[in-house]
Amino acid sequence: MRLSRRKLLASATLAASASAASVPVLSSHRSDRATPRHRAPLRTGFERLVADGYAALDGRRVGVVTNPTGVTRDARHIVDVMHADPRVRLTAVFGPEHGFRGTAQAGGSEGRYDDPATGLPVYDTYLKSGRPLADVFTASGVDTVVFDIQDVGARFYTYIWTLYDCMEAAALAGKRFVVLDRPNPVTGRAAEGPVLHREFATFVGRQPIAQAHGMTVAELARLFNGEFLTTPVPLETVRMTGWQRDTFYDASGLPWVPPSPNMPTPDTALVYSGTCMFEGTNLSEGRGTTRPFELLGAEGVDGRWAAAANELGLPGVRFREAYFAPTFSKFQGKTVGGVQIHVHDRAAYDPVRTGIALLVTARKVWDGFAWRADDWIDKLTGSGRVRTMIDAGAGVDEVTGAWQTELAAFRRVREGYLLYK
Repeated sequence: MRLSRRKLLASATLAASASAASVPVLSSHRSDRATPRHRAPLRTGFERLVADGYAALDGRRVGVVTNPTGVTRDARHIVDVMHADPRVRLTAVFGPEHGFRGTAQAGGSEGRYDDPATGLPVYDTYLKSGRPLADVFTASGVDTVVFDIQDVGARFYTYIWTLYDCMEAAALAGKRFVVLDRPNPVTGRAAEGPVLHREFATFVGRQPIAQAHGMTVAELARLFNGEFLTTPVPLETVRMTGWQRDTFYDASGLPWVPPSPNMPTPDTALVYSGTCMFEGTNLSEGRGTTRPFELLGAEGVDGRWAAAANELGLPGVRFREAYFAPTFSKFQGKTVGGVQIHVHDRAAYDPVRTGIALLVTARKVWDGFAWRADDWIDKLTGSGRVRTMIDAGAGVDEVTGAWQTELAAFRRVREGYLLYK
């Protein structure tokens, strides 16, 4: 991993505060995780931009990279708000995977069209990078690109790489770049999981960051600009106020808008950085159910899997034997057996370690277990190590121990770009 070793603060990331009571699910038990009354109310980057009279955009021709998550706390889309405000010269919108208005499924986008609500031209950024994306920015006529998308905290969630690609393209096209910050919904606690090896770089991981990065999009933008972009972009970040690193999304006071069709709730985001690894296997990761990434299974799997996972005594989580019939994706229309993940202490819960434990136990109890033929698991985990170690019979501690040196190095670099305590 080639990260610069500049002098950084040595202080450790604050641990999330412990709970005095169990929390079965993220969204329905809020009192023990709610933001204490002495904390200031959270204000997003967009709210602060408006409060400042859009000073960062004054006199600029503005294009916004966003999707359905770019909303105000009263659930209005920021594009609609900015378009109606004479203080902003909004001239274009740029849509990522799933599209600006969110009409496309995974692996899709909306293409080039004029937005019926505002008349603004909408340009497609999905799978574009480098000079082709720079040409899109040039053709749009904007001089300032604004980014406002809700992330979920996992390296393989593609919106942070849309951010990276757009920053790189804006630098090539000579544009300013403004990032409006939003919370990391699963907190900004210490980064966890393996760090991407550059030879495994794809759109689910462009650069060497941890699988659960523990950063906000503004912090990531600062990291990208300082560590990875060959030509840094003129960058301005509009940070939040009132957000602290141990804050879960349900304490934010903000509406949850699914960032993608299979990210329906903050519960999903909580487990995603671990269970998305099942996309690299022949098991269902719960797509086509109402609990994607919380339900995992396949034909022929029975209660032995949940039993084996529970025997590990993983902190903060329990596993229930579950049966379900996906309406699309793997095992469409077939009843499969597996597990449902129940997080009861999210401060103690480690999603990446839990995901590794589920891979290890699934392989042991189900003789049908297989990796996807294209070794997609290597792209998700950032190297071939997880796959080869599990195939060799390594246990959970061995697998998770193998990445600790590179993770510690990333954490040191990450510390220099954090904006919040």
